[in-house]
Amino acid sequence: MIGPSIVIKGTVSGDEDLLVHGRVEGSIDLGGQEVAVGQSGRVTADITAKVIKVDGEVTGDITGNEKVVISKSGNVRGNIVAPRVTLEDGAVFKGSIDMDPGDTGSAKVSLASQRSIEGPAEDLAGKPLEQKSG
Repeated sequence: MIGPSIVIKGTVSGDEDLLVHGRVEGSIDLGGQEVAVGQSGRVTADITAKVIKVDGEVTGDITGNEKVVISKSGNVRGNIVAPRVTLEDGAVFKGSIDMDPGDTGSAKVSLASQRSIEGPAEDLAGKPLEQKSG
């Protein structure tokens, strides 16, 4: 935990979850861990972590490997990249959001393309289509 009176300038990295109530300037790189910015937290840094929750202020890009949550008291100015993003009612956000799920979309496409096209045609929901002769 980084307490309310602590100021860190530089790179924060490690193998533990992090709770920021103070100030961080630079970068936070905890790819496999969770990062929470408390209501009194002020971060001017790019953040990379598994799960990121913002209750305070973040100025910088956020990359969440699983999800990013900006609470109603959160204020983010920067871009977000994560498969799941939650902006609670009242959250302040300025930037872009990229919710690219990665390889899961291509896996679905390849499974669908392997279907046999013999037999009756189906619509997108898998229901048989009526065939008209004519």
